[in-house]
Amino acid sequence: MGGTHSTVEDIRADEASIAFCTGPTLDLGCGPGRLTEALTRAGVPALGVDTSSVAVEMTNHRGGLAMQRDIFSAIPGAGQWSHVLLADGNIGIGGDPAALLTTVRRLLHESGTAIVEVEPTSEVDDRNRMVRWETGDSVGEWFTWASVGASALYALAVTAGLRVRRTIESNGRVFTELAVHSIDRGAEDP
Repeated sequence: MGGTHSTVEDIRADEASIAFCTGPTLDLGCGPGRLTEALTRAGVPALGVDTSSVAVEMTNHRGGLAMQRDIFSAIPGAGQWSHVLLADGNIGIGGDPAALLTTVRRLLHESGTAIVEVEPTSEVDDRNRMVRWETGDSVGEWFTWASVGASALYALAVTAGLRVRRTIESNGRVFTELAVHSIDRGAEDP
């Protein structure tokens, strides 16, 4: 799923994260599109979104569908997505997980869920940190990022109109499923 550099453990964790996705799924910060592609191959409608034109091109080339867009801008199908996927720590995009979860809530259908990969250490809550990608031959631009563990995510979810449905661990990676919490419905969401 993740290419030649993926370990068996990474592939199993990826499979665990997308197993939550049974209907139209938005993969925010899709990167090179491994999850968008896997969902598409499994017959699940999926759209990857990334600010990088290279990431979008890679996703489309491998058989997924992706668009270049800031995830805080208008996204097609807002309010109609069954699932929003924030894998690989993408809850950190923009450095403000509360704002990101509010955006995710607006994208989801009233019965939708968000699948959020969090830090393995539950108490981590490190926001508005400046980071950049560095490789042996290139250095990227600085950008704002956050790292969030499951405990911190629980409180953030409530303020965004989401609730924790479950948290699972797969091969050292931790995924939390958040469901839309509609007080108008009176009862727990299914």
